[in-house]
Amino acid sequence: MSQHPGGPTPTAEPPRSRPEPGSAPPAWSPWRAVVGFGVVSLAADMVYEGARSITGPLLASLGASALLVGLVTGAGEALALVLRLPFGSRADRSGGYWSMTIAGYALTAVCVPLLAVTPFLGAAGLAVGCLLVLAERTGKAVRSPAKSTLLAHAAGPVGLGRGFGVHKALDQIGAFAGPLLVAAVVATTGVLWPALALLAVPGAASIALLFWLRRRTGDPLREQARAAGPQPTVSLLRAGRDLPRAFWLFAASAALTTAGLVTFGVISFHLVTDDVFPTAAVPVVYAAAMAAAGLTALALGWVHDRWGGRELLVLPVMVTVVPVLAFTESWAVALLGVLVWGAATGLQDSTVKALVARLVPAGRRATGYGMFAAVQGAAAVVGGALAGWLSAVSVPALVAVVAVLQLAALVLLFRTLRTR
Repeated sequence: MSQHPGGPTPTAEPPRSRPEPGSAPPAWSPWRAVVGFGVVSLAADMVYEGARSITGPLLASLGASALLVGLVTGAGEALALVLRLPFGSRADRSGGYWSMTIAGYALTAVCVPLLAVTPFLGAAGLAVGCLLVLAERTGKAVRSPAKSTLLAHAAGPVGLGRGFGVHKALDQIGAFAGPLLVAAVVATTGVLWPALALLAVPGAASIALLFWLRRRTGDPLREQARAAGPQPTVSLLRAGRDLPRAFWLFAASAALTTAGLVTFGVISFHLVTDDVFPTAAVPVVYAAAMAAAGLTALALGWVHDRWGGRELLVLPVMVTVVPVLAFTESWAVALLGVLVWGAATGLQDSTVKALVARLVPAGRRATGYGMFAAVQGAAAVVGGALAGWLSAVSVPALVAVVAVLQLAALVLLFRTLRTR
């Protein structure tokens, strides 16, 4: 541009920089990202919580005993927890939070509808059904540390307790709708497999929504990992020693809570085999538990940001009450027990994750989630087998064992909060 005589030299307009790959569009506020993750979880929860609501009756129809149901559901929860340890460390080293999140959701979306074929496999049906249940839980392990890290990053500006609470509430809408869908199909057809096949629809929707969310929010954590440079491979023992003492106290407390929280597979086995509820009604009962979980998570998520974890002191008490109520012959009392179970899972899945995010440095969160889940997973195997065995042998003994475990969990939780 030519200069005018006597006038100032015009300044060239700086070129507009294009957004770097992986950066989030400015229109997406933290709340929009949190809600986006919640909608993905809503669709995915329709899939695996819909299947989870009838896992016990499905395995029973394939010839499983109460002990086998307890072992499989307990081992499934263990896989979903223990395997988060290597996958969490891998996510922090590579920065591949999104790729692991997508892979984990895809595994769930495939394995659950395949359960529909197990009744047609004859003697192999039970073995295939058990393997698919375990594979679906493995998908949970692959995605959870990475997804929780992405969610914690998005929720940081709005409050970790609020963010995780809102996400859990949306998550539980799917956990409520999935079992109701399953119940409607089972009541209409009189068999379980069509309901499992139908869950392929929300499974496909969850994957499509996840790719859309990835495109809209970008991948800022991967960019941070690249900027930090290659991370050395550290042994799991060394990674664990680098985490704070308060974290390990809390992990031990949560492990005892997990061991005492009877899996719904064992509870639903009791509800059906003891004629407390008909098979078609069990998913409805489970949906009610998921509604209780969502409401609890939403309410206590706000409380967590004010109380800093003290609301978790009620969790061992709730876990102790579950077997007292759920393993009765009265449908009303058993339903109350299932609702308490749902509220306990909602509290455990939301504010527990928020407290872990507070206890662990931001750059180690996926590792922290993995370590935390591994400790819980070891307890889940023991707890699932113990609940399956004792529920068939002596319910009073089950109640006593759970009470002792929760007393120890309460002591460790007090120490965690004091140390922090």
